[in-house]
Amino acid sequence: MKSVKKQTPKKSATPKPKRVARDVFAALPASRLVRLIGKPSEDWTVDDLISLVREQKIRIVSLMHVGGDGWLKTLDFVPQDAAHLRDILSAGERADGSSIFAGLGIPVGASDIVLRPRPQTAFLDPFSHEPALVVLCGHLNRDGAPLTESPDTVVRAAYNRLKKETGVDLHALGEVEYFLGAPPANHSNYGRNDRGYHAASPFVFGETLRRQALVLLAEMGIPVKYGHSECGYIPADEKDPLVWEQHEIELLLQPLPKAAESVVLVEWVLRNLAHLHGMVCSFDPVVKQGHAGSGMHYHLSPVVRGVHQSQNGTNGELRDVSKWLIGGLVCYGGALMAFGNRDATSFLRLKQGKEAPQTVTWGRYNRKALVRLPITPRDEKGRAVSPETIEFRLPDGSAHPYFLLAGIAQAMVAGKSLPDLEDWLKKTSVDAAAASAKNTVAVPKSFTDIADRLVKNRAVFEAGGVFCSRQLDSIVEAISRQ
Repeated sequence: MKSVKKQTPKKSATPKPKRVARDVFAALPASRLVRLIGKPSEDWTVDDLISLVREQKIRIVSLMHVGGDGWLKTLDFVPQDAAHLRDILSAGERADGSSIFAGLGIPVGASDIVLRPRPQTAFLDPFSHEPALVVLCGHLNRDGAPLTESPDTVVRAAYNRLKKETGVDLHALGEVEYFLGAPPANHSNYGRNDRGYHAASPFVFGETLRRQALVLLAEMGIPVKYGHSECGYIPADEKDPLVWEQHEIELLLQPLPKAAESVVLVEWVLRNLAHLHGMVCSFDPVVKQGHAGSGMHYHLSPVVRGVHQSQNGTNGELRDVSKWLIGGLVCYGGALMAFGNRDATSFLRLKQGKEAPQTVTWGRYNRKALVRLPITPRDEKGRAVSPETIEFRLPDGSAHPYFLLAGIAQAMVAGKSLPDLEDWLKKTSVDAAAASAKNTVAVPKSFTDIADRLVKNRAVFEAGGVFCSRQLDSIVEAISRQ
């Protein structure tokens, strides 16, 4: 990179961007581009990326984005010169919105939209045969405004509305559970159903792939907390010749839009690695009946004035922000299943009850509750080494992360305004459920039930113009057909 000339700072001058100190170990900071560019990602500019492309001899620039179905899409370029590269990175490119957001009312005759790159999201594609720079994009309409139909627009709108109406900057992290399927070989000598939690090699065959995923994600700038093997193990049989083994990768807290991006990229990395290893990666809620299912739990942390809030206040009672979030989740959890439980096997996972919620409850530590308040590790002096969180355990591997996190934000805003919030919290507590079966409400058991809950509460999700009516109509229609 070119050296930056030092200038005498003026009182009105913009503060210089932070520089990142290089660690003596070449792997820190974890993000490869942070190491190469020498700045935190939030300070990256188009000029930084142009310098990177030159210095690293990058041939491909890929504009990656998330479609209406929640899957990653990509548009690839070979920059012809510096001017062309600048145009790509600063303006993006047009695309067919009627294909990317099919079924949402974008007419074929007027379907042009724009992919707008965000330089701060760049990473080097670890799977490309040619050196490739990936930049994530938002979607703009023909007038240059955020595209209403885009999941990226929806989660950002919900996130900003929550901040404006409650003062809460909501952060989240996903627990991505998945199964790896492989030919038997000698794998069947090791696995034991429901006994794989935290198992180490050679008693699990997916450890190498999982560790590769952790490193690649860190290099891409995805903040990873940890990875481990999970309980599930499914031996091969006559109907399915593959051995299946369950693992999990848990991320670190990020603002809602970044948390949604990270989960989608984790799935992308795992699928690519499984392909390279000759395996199959599945995020299905249940791979085989009678065996552990895969959840997509989200830990949530309300941030107020830059400070992560603990679950309880100094009086030992739930903070108001905790009540708003828990109340919104238990009140509207059934409707949120339209975004978080989208596969027929979603109901099988809940019915089996293997650490999956069956009733609308919340409580401390309980892994069968819809909403759980987990413990937080502390050092010898009692200092919490990570923020306390509120865990939403209902979603599974079929979840649409963008719509789900947007829905959670909308539910929290609505939870703040619930006139009977205290009653909701009291009657749905795990203690109340244990005291009397009359206090329990079952989670929806069918797509018809979920669709009814979403229709009944659609005003909660449409509030503030976050979800447009066409999106909800399309989602209701899709789940009603299943």
